[in-house]
Amino acid sequence: MFPDWQSLTDAQHERWEAVLGTLTAALPAHAAGVVIDGEHAAAVADRFALVLRSAGRHCLRLTDRTPLADEDAWRVEGTPATIALADGPRWREHPPTGRWELAVWLRAPGDHAARRADPDSRTKPAGEVVLDLGDPAWPVIRRVSGAVAVPEYWYVAENQAFFAVRAAAWDTKFGDDLPAYAAAVAEAAPALGGTALDLGCGTGRALPALRAAVGPSGRVIGLDVTRQMLDAVRSSGRDRDATALLLGDAQRLPFAAGSLDATFAAGLLNHLDDLAAGLRELTRVTRPGGQLIVFHPTGRAALAARHGRVLGPHEPLAEHVLGAALADAGWKLDYYDDPEHRFLAIATRS
Repeated sequence: MFPDWQSLTDAQHERWEAVLGTLTAALPAHAAGVVIDGEHAAAVADRFALVLRSAGRHCLRLTDRTPLADEDAWRVEGTPATIALADGPRWREHPPTGRWELAVWLRAPGDHAARRADPDSRTKPAGEVVLDLGDPAWPVIRRVSGAVAVPEYWYVAENQAFFAVRAAAWDTKFGDDLPAYAAAVAEAAPALGGTALDLGCGTGRALPALRAAVGPSGRVIGLDVTRQMLDAVRSSGRDRDATALLLGDAQRLPFAAGSLDATFAAGLLNHLDDLAAGLRELTRVTRPGGQLIVFHPTGRAALAARHGRVLGPHEPLAEHVLGAALADAGWKLDYYDDPEHRFLAIATRS
């Protein structure tokens, strides 16, 4: 159920304004076509139209309710700076501007693909954004592709928005995963006395195991992009196993070159805006011979099924795709295991 706009809290209004403001700023100054598709597309497009007009953009709403009348209005009222803002599959396949500059795909709960097939390359959008409406009152941009002029580090604010509202209940929902974290760290066996990073540490479920692995003389650092997750680490008491807890971006790490011996990354790689850039940054901060431990407490196929989708052959964590990406960034994939109950890949810095 999409909420009535008047029922939103001030914080929820600010979240919507931040997302739609980002999309507004991404549009060119000249005429452009924007299509929004998915559940709640009409409500989101109506709100976006208000934001565009408030920003001084001339906007025509094209709806699935009266497509022919709307198309006539476009021909009569369109200007060299008009934004054609459409919703629904009918418009997606027939852009009045010849091509959509931007397609916004709305991802509802259970719809993790959030992408509809567009077989005609002539109408393929120049840029695409996936907007997560798992909580319709708290939208989050989850993916940007193609020619979309969003700020360079857009993903930082969006990941913070996604995880901040989930941090307090994270351990309640996933706390039974702790033994799986400990088993993965024990299997990888980071070097005794080394410096280990829990990258995207969340509530710190890997910190006790990393401390046990590197011993009292080693260093354990937890880094997360979300302040609320680091607060949850402290609330759980797992901060006692960390030498330091840092707020930071996984793609711009605050470490000197070659300063890490091992990095544990649980459920992180799919959240990176640029996987290749993220792996290169890990190469920079890891000593030759150091480890990268990629983990998730659920196997890829089981996790995809949980989200109502089927794995494709070219997904980022498929063995051949991950192995090639690691090799390009200066890593060697030594171990890959993807049964139903967990995902574990271990790589060595070349």
